[in-house]
Amino acid sequence: MKDWLTMSAADLGRGIESGEIDAEALTDTYLAAIGAHPLRDAIYSAVTEDRARAEAAAAAARAKAGQRRGPLDGVPISWKDLFDSAGVATEAGSALLRGRVPARDAEVLRNATAAGLVCLGKTHMSELAFSGLGLNPITATPPCLNDADAVPGGSSSGAAASVAFGLAACAIGSDTGGSVRVPAAWNDLVGLKTTAGRLSLDGVVPLCLKFDSVGPLARSVEDAALMLAALEGGKPADLRGVAIAGLRLAALTTTVLDDLRETPEAGHAGAIARLRAAGAVIEEIAAPEVAEAMPLAPALFTGEAYGLWRDVIEAAPEKMFAPILDRFRAGRDISAADYVAAWQQLEYLRRQWHARMAGYDAVLMPAAPNLPPDRARLIRDPDYYVTENLLTLRNTRVGNLMGLCAMTLPTGVPSCGLMLCGKPFQEERLLRVAAAVEAVLSQP
Repeated sequence: MKDWLTMSAADLGRGIESGEIDAEALTDTYLAAIGAHPLRDAIYSAVTEDRARAEAAAAAARAKAGQRRGPLDGVPISWKDLFDSAGVATEAGSALLRGRVPARDAEVLRNATAAGLVCLGKTHMSELAFSGLGLNPITATPPCLNDADAVPGGSSSGAAASVAFGLAACAIGSDTGGSVRVPAAWNDLVGLKTTAGRLSLDGVVPLCLKFDSVGPLARSVEDAALMLAALEGGKPADLRGVAIAGLRLAALTTTVLDDLRETPEAGHAGAIARLRAAGAVIEEIAAPEVAEAMPLAPALFTGEAYGLWRDVIEAAPEKMFAPILDRFRAGRDISAADYVAAWQQLEYLRRQWHARMAGYDAVLMPAAPNLPPDRARLIRDPDYYVTENLLTLRNTRVGNLMGLCAMTLPTGVPSCGLMLCGKPFQEERLLRVAAAVEAVLSQP
């Protein structure tokens, strides 16, 4: 049973299908592991034992009757604490929302439940999802797999920790500027950022509605593909027959290689070399539109975030962690004219990007230019917090600004992910490319 806690969600599903794994015993194993883990309360904000056991019992009955709803029917997963779940507190890591208990599940949770997935509970996150670091002195800061003194990445911090520490088979997070990919990369997981607008945001606590997206943090590309299908009630990407040879990949050089720390640089260079040796055609390419888009981020992100949260925040600003409050308040001075002009400019830059990258199967870059920062220093040194947070989210933000789907994969170097950016709403194509890349990078 111990192996169950490290198996991929897809393999657990196959075990349930074959009768080798009982869905109720599987959920009991995960619940026991959560209950016994010394960092449980730093990872989970709520454990929904009754719901999990009821859903597992129903999944077990369907398996015995030969009526499984899909490949992940009976597999236990966690949910970031900004997805509404009926009767359970959904507070988005903020004291501003303390005691908020929704009456119904978010649409993506309803879809996953309809596909037979088992809800283990809710995971901690950066406050209101507005940080890539995962530090949250207001509620809890989850652990980082590779460094006990470091932050885990955010804002889907507990989501990553729940999978990395064997307390969920998969986790569902959200990504506005990197919030799935950063914690996935820093905890050696696969993270999928879907195209904004592909998955429903009904019942999801917002940050920036024009950028918010939902995505899984998983142990494999296959798991990510199966979870995407479950979240939208569709069919999973067909990953059969993928091959690295002949793939045409762009290695982005603009901005994303600036100030790259030594270990991430080595991890990225090593991954590129291995893919080339395996037969991928990789061309270094500059994209000036990326550098032009970066200065637009304050107007686009903080302007909308403050617009959405201004009244709630200013009613009780003392309840917030100061760096998060400061980041929101940076949107106070963004005028409507600035916001509209920024979007007009971004749409122009997106067209340039799409024309430049049209002939490539994916665009490659380091998932994060830095390693997980020290949590104690982040608290005591405000300047360090700001610089590390902005650097952490710089590369992942390329995918959000350009309106792309994107994934991060482990490179084999701890806390160093390789990011692949695809085309908008072409997640299935990106997943096939990622599966081919994964096959190369996962080799010892």
